[in-house]
Amino acid sequence: MASVAERPVQSTQTRFERPDGIALAVETFGAGGAPVVFAHGFGQTRRAWTAAAAALAGRAHRTLTYDARGHGGSDWRAAAPYTWEQMRDDLAAIARAQSARPVLVGASMGGLVGLGAEGAHAPLFRALVLVDVTPRWEPRGVDRILTFMRAHPDGFDSLDAAAAAIAAYLPHRRERKSPDRLRGLLADHGDGLLRWHWDPRLIDELAHGSESYQPLLIDAARSVRIPTLLISGGASDVVSHATIEEFLALVPHARHVRLAGATHMIVGDDNAAFTRHVAGFLEEIEAQESSQ
Repeated sequence: MASVAERPVQSTQTRFERPDGIALAVETFGAGGAPVVFAHGFGQTRRAWTAAAAALAGRAHRTLTYDARGHGGSDWRAAAPYTWEQMRDDLAAIARAQSARPVLVGASMGGLVGLGAEGAHAPLFRALVLVDVTPRWEPRGVDRILTFMRAHPDGFDSLDAAAAAIAAYLPHRRERKSPDRLRGLLADHGDGLLRWHWDPRLIDELAHGSESYQPLLIDAARSVRIPTLLISGGASDVVSHATIEEFLALVPHARHVRLAGATHMIVGDDNAAFTRHVAGFLEEIEAQESSQ
């Protein structure tokens, strides 16, 4: 397994403009090398990937993270509903803007959006890394995530209150998030209360009824011809043995790695192991391409 370098890597922050007027917050690590694009999960931001993106940039990859519309530092969609097609086409546009076809590393929503983008626009990516997500998922696990996201509509009066809510949601984590990390997840809208960084409309407009996308995602998976790695959490309640087996039947050339102690939040639970597996997969792809 590859050993991932830990030397510091500088990043550059930019805005990626979309035709409908939405600007996406983008952060790029490294100055050259084969591109890798990271797409975060529902309710997350690009900062979930910072450690992994910086580590891979230290191994001669140009890595890019971005906030999906309605998340983090990207614009909210005030005048129209959020749609699956917007998310998919945003990612496709970012991929096409790279110097070469990138590898896509997508967690949860980011993985589904990437799978859908490859199905609609192939060949778009050089390879896929799907992080604890399959075209069909376990409803109970997704319901647990959405329940947490709906739980504090009025926000928090302090960082400590937000930290306590996250600790209750992730009881297996030994350490609470630091104030600096929490500030990146919360926003003050002028009333003195801290609310999550994402637009609450996303839940009803994008997440509600998301099962209707499953046939499209299954068809997209069936059409995948590029190298694919699925990394699942052994303690995940979003994917299961049944959904993983279905995915591997749809994409028979895909590899699967299971991180036994990780939940659906793999990157936060065991980022070091996750990054090692991604680095090793990238090395395998490069070796295969150089031998052809």
